[in-house]
Amino acid sequence: MTTYNLPNPLIEQRADPFIYKHTDGFYYFIASVPEYDRIELRRSETIAGLREATVKNIWYKHDSGPMSANIWAPEIHAIDGKWYVYFAAAHTSETKEGLFDHRMFVLENDSDNPMEGNWVEQGQVKTKWESFALDATTFEHRGIRYYVWAQKDPEISGNSNLYISEMENPWTLRGEQVCISTPDYDWEKIGFLVNEGAAILKKNGRIFMTFSGSATDYNYCMGLLTADENSDLLDPKSWVKSPNPVFRTCEENGQYGPGHNSFTVSEDGLLDLLVYHGRSYKDIVGDPLYDPNRHTRVQVIHWNEDGTPNFGTPRPDTSAETLARS
Repeated sequence: MTTYNLPNPLIEQRADPFIYKHTDGFYYFIASVPEYDRIELRRSETIAGLREATVKNIWYKHDSGPMSANIWAPEIHAIDGKWYVYFAAAHTSETKEGLFDHRMFVLENDSDNPMEGNWVEQGQVKTKWESFALDATTFEHRGIRYYVWAQKDPEISGNSNLYISEMENPWTLRGEQVCISTPDYDWEKIGFLVNEGAAILKKNGRIFMTFSGSATDYNYCMGLLTADENSDLLDPKSWVKSPNPVFRTCEENGQYGPGHNSFTVSEDGLLDLLVYHGRSYKDIVGDPLYDPNRHTRVQVIHWNEDGTPNFGTPRPDTSAETLARS
């Protein structure tokens, strides 16, 4: 079994983590902050270096209006020579609290280094409904750019399903918007009926899409959709859902509610890495959304003989000192 020594957690109190390795040799890290009031960015030439890297706040929530509360789950992507940050934000007013009223928005930066330059608001990513929407990601496959997100269908009971669409440009959808997953299994429906937080991993002739389900306490877990790389990605039948969670709470290791993941690679490019958040305790006082201790964690993905990913179990907490001696 391949080992890759990083402290666990890597970065404390950063939920919905996204680590992107760019062609410039740097890793870029972005995540939800506990205050839900801003978007911060950091970079390092190593994953371990992200832990102590300089943090730059690149955007703050508005004082009022559609982007004024609960800034959730940012992702950073390099597309056609520019940088884009996708995030969800809610609307507050005298009559609205802003919880579960999210829409999806985009920032753009044309600098070579996203730690520099100006981040320009490109507005809301419009879908066919004005309803709760969040957790957008994007990927390119065979010359087509796709957008995947979670949204509440006003005609379907539940909290959020997964949708996919082609993109006209990095902030505009094009053509049909297709539902590819709804919470069907019991493990997706504990507390809330949730499919959210999609992430894409292309390997071994397939496109793997992980997602998270259920409430954000210890029941939170990861599911998996799989499509053949030659299939029509806008056809719901192309996506096959695994019947069981692929990554979930491990009480033996003291890890609870792992989920909302992303993917990256090791510095030498040889290892696929799972980036996710999880807590180190089970019992939460109050609303889990406002418990700040969902920490960013990273571990190696192993591959089964049939070419499918094996995420294993969340590894126990360690320390940088322990790993340095190992």
